[in-house]
Amino acid sequence: MGGIFAQPPCFRVRRLPSSPSPANGARMTAHKSGDPTTLNRLYGRAKGKPLRAFQQSLVDDLLPQIAVPEEGPVTAERLFGDSRPLHFEIGFGGGEHMATRADMLPDHGFIGCEPFLNGVAAALAHVHGDAQKPGIPNVRIHHGDALDVLARIPDGTLSFVYLLHPDPWPKARHAKRRMMNKGPVDLISAKLKPGGEFRFGTDHPVYLRWALMVMNGREDFEWLCEKPQDFLKRPGGWPETRYEAKARKQGHEVWYFRYRKRSLDVSLCSIRLSGTNQTSATATKKTMPNNGAKKAATIKPAI
Repeated sequence: MGGIFAQPPCFRVRRLPSSPSPANGARMTAHKSGDPTTLNRLYGRAKGKPLRAFQQSLVDDLLPQIAVPEEGPVTAERLFGDSRPLHFEIGFGGGEHMATRADMLPDHGFIGCEPFLNGVAAALAHVHGDAQKPGIPNVRIHHGDALDVLARIPDGTLSFVYLLHPDPWPKARHAKRRMMNKGPVDLISAKLKPGGEFRFGTDHPVYLRWALMVMNGREDFEWLCEKPQDFLKRPGGWPETRYEAKARKQGHEVWYFRYRKRSLDVSLCSIRLSGTNQTSATATKKTMPNNGAKKAATIKPAI
């Protein structure tokens, strides 16, 4: 693993034990072609325990009112009636993060996608209003595949994209099921506006290593990392999810990553430079680059 990470000065990846070779000498299937954008199917459970009566009523009554339209472009004007910053969460789990962020930023629009029905019901319970608490009106929910909705969002539209504690699919043969793959990240990059932010969180060391490999070769994102605390401590404006709380209770370390979408001009310039300095770039990957001051000058506080 030593030469594959172009690491900022804040981070050095500890080597992890290699997976044992298959007994019959067969090649691992981790690098077969395909990712969630080409597999065209969802993995994992679609439903858990039977919904309680209240949860079912939210699914029947509230969800149709705030659901993302099944067809056509997905824009702020269509969903919220005006032009506003848009946030997109892939697999929101129980909706704690999405609801808290939406409550923090009432003039922004939030789109959350989740295939697990029980998670959708939990999120609806967070955003609905009643006599005891006001509702959160700036949330729209899609019960299904996030990529279907993401593909219908106009390019350069999103201000934030969140991928928090996704299923790590730790077995090598399941690596193409991971949402952190080239195809989905290409789509995320296309939909983010220049300066927009992609946030990724995980507590799984295999997924951590995989995500760094995926993101480290990209010129269209800047890793907002100056010092170790930037990825070891939850940034401001990043509400805790129940999965994160569960991971910490089990003694797992949690890692937080923020990536800023570069402008097209900056990305093209980086690609040209990398092409003309191939030899020096390869050597640089084996050590930590000395560009901490430059990164520190460009990092902005999390919203």
